[in-house]
Amino acid sequence: MLRKFYLLSWVLLLAVTCWSQTASLSPTFVNTSSKPEDIFLKDSSPALIFNGSVDMYYKNDFAKTKLNSYTSFTNTQNMFSMGMVSFKISRNSRNVSAVADLGFGKRASDFSYTDNGILAAIKQLYISYSPATWIKLTAGTWATHIGFEVLDPQLNRNYSMSYMFTNGPFSHTGLKMEVSKGNHGLMIGVSNATDFRMSPDNQINKKFLIAQYSYAPNDKIKVYLNYVSGQNPDTSKTRQIDLVFTSKISEKFTVAYNGTINKTKLWDGFKNIASKNWWGSAIYMNYDPVHWLGLTIREEYFSDKNHLKLPVNASGASILASTFSANFKVDGFIFISEIRVDHSSKQIFLNSEGNGSRSAANLLFAAIYFF
Repeated sequence: MLRKFYLLSWVLLLAVTCWSQTASLSPTFVNTSSKPEDIFLKDSSPALIFNGSVDMYYKNDFAKTKLNSYTSFTNTQNMFSMGMVSFKISRNSRNVSAVADLGFGKRASDFSYTDNGILAAIKQLYISYSPATWIKLTAGTWATHIGFEVLDPQLNRNYSMSYMFTNGPFSHTGLKMEVSKGNHGLMIGVSNATDFRMSPDNQINKKFLIAQYSYAPNDKIKVYLNYVSGQNPDTSKTRQIDLVFTSKISEKFTVAYNGTINKTKLWDGFKNIASKNWWGSAIYMNYDPVHWLGLTIREEYFSDKNHLKLPVNASGASILASTFSANFKVDGFIFISEIRVDHSSKQIFLNSEGNGSRSAANLLFAAIYFF
């Protein structure tokens, strides 16, 4: 373990040295994170910034059951449900920033599923230091760089979540460094096991390696290649590679793609056995005919043929999920009307008679206000 930390330290030092020699040639910063709140700080005057959001939803499954939901945050049936109330406070200066991002409600507790009590309310809590415009060091806990969708509902075009978001990492706690040069960005860091702010008692406390490479040739195209690997508290080993691509075709039409593959070596009590994997791929097509209306189609294919993520009755299943959402927007208010149809290669869903079915569909309405 010490060798790994020494090696990482030398890599970080070498990166800082090399990039510092070229920073004056290319001062332009490119955001190396797919999360909109992770930006370098340039304002020399300190400021206290406060914002937040509230959301709620109603969902009705056409088969009249909540057992057809295998994705995050919307596992209800014929019920008006609270989502989350979120408060984010940040303090910014030229070189240093601090963020406290708290959430309360079922959405927040599901996100922080490894924590109890007040710790479950912490979405993000970190301090960043930028000695120059092209480098930033961050310590604390933050939302994952893996994937396209995020926790805060106002930042997604669909209210229901993808299978990739549900089964991928939620957060990381540790130390990371972000550097940039021209159109290129690089993030590398070490963290606790995925989604763990604190390691479970009497379990192995191994560190994970996280990384991201980003490229933005212009203001219309962005590409992110993401990576995470390490040994989980249950002794299994996991490695995930993730790709995000966004493109602004016109002022009214944008397209995004997210593809991910996870390989896991399970522990049989004596050793890590052969790798099993799950993978997913999704495309997001967004059309905004007028400023107050946004239309989104999400098409996702999720494969769990090695039975790592889906329930026992879904062993070896793959799912094609189609989601259409209409976003009606007025200032900080968003009303989402959404219809979703999931089709599986096996009978993992239920129909209205309670029998097995390969298909499930639901209608959802959500109200979001952010400030």
